This record gives sequence, C-alpha cells and structure tokens, in this order.
Amino acid sequence: MKRFLHAAVMCTLALWPAIGAAPVPRKAPEFTIKMPNNAAPILLSQYRGKVVALEFLFTTCPHCQHAAQLTSRLQTEYGPKGFQALGVAFNDMSHMLVSDFVRDYKVNYPVGYNTREAVHAFLQHDPTIALHVPSLVFIDRKGMIRHQSLPQNDTTTSTEPFMRETIEKLLKEGSAVAPAKKAVKKAS
Repeated sequence: MKRFLHAAVMCTLALWPAIGAAPVPRKAPEFTIKMPNNAAPILLSQYRGKVVALEFLFTTCPHCQHAAQLTSRLQTEYGPKGFQALGVAFNDMSHMLVSDFVRDYKVNYPVGYNTREAVHAFLQHDPTIALHVPSLVFIDRKGMIRHQSLPQNDTTTSTEPFMRETIEKLLKEGSAVAPAKKAVKKAS
C-alpha cells in the first residue's frame, strides 16, 4: 500500500506542470485586446509602469459578472495609485456581448475580447483542458506576471481579500523610489 501511495504521489508531482498553472514569475507577453464598436485595440504593453489585473472572462458567467463588479470597485480605489484592470471576454459571440456586459454590470475599466486560442496561449494553458473563469493574471509595473489563477477550481484568486492583498503588495513594490544622487563637486 505504501508503495502504491508513493508511486501515486510521484506521478502526480511529475504531471503537475502539465495540469497546473504556468510558472510565475515570468515576463508577460504582448497581448491585444480587441475593443467593441471598431474602437482601436488595446495593447497590454500600453500599461507598463502600472500594476495590471488582467481578467479573462465569459460575459455570460455569473462568477465573471460578480468579479467584474468587484474589480470595478478596486479600479476606483486603486486606479489613482497606479492600478489598471483590464477585461478580456473569450466566450462565443463575445465581440457582440461585451458592450452589454460593460453597461449591465457598470464596469469602469476597459473590457474587450479575443479568441480562445489567444487566451490559452497567453496563459500557457493546454487548450484541450477546460479553463475555469474568471481567470485572473496580476502583472507588476515591470511587466512580469506575478500571479495567475489556477486553470481549474481556483476559488481564491477572484476573492476580494486576495485581490486587495495582491494589488497592494504590487503597488508597494513599485512605489519605492531610489534616492536621488547628489552632485559631487570637483575640487578646483
């Protein structure tokens, strides 16, 4: 029995990278958020220097709708301090549903759409395995992904305490300003 359990644990650990989240920290690749109504697309790199919460969602998902309302409150509170939330819908027909989603749930940050393939590629997630939504990615001011939702059954990342703690931690990291160098006078 002990050998069986040991073998099961070892197999699970060996497979974890394949079924678990992508490694963090890692550099956030460029990502395009297509905007509704033929508006200009948004590039993730436009927000370098800010702490970014990138929310991948389905417009029809009640959990995503709730998360968008929470994220809107956090955007209002932390936006002036250097935080930027962004939403990316990737469900079927999302290009037609995003505008109503933003209006109905009073979302106060940019929400656009992209394909499932683009989302899975950004998340480094196997597209043959179901992905839990909302899926959140937190990116620091330097463009590094510092936290990413687990692909399945992640009940922590989209909670208010976790989001607040993560945003505050990343904002503090970037707010430390190096002391100014003093000019050195040359002896004449």
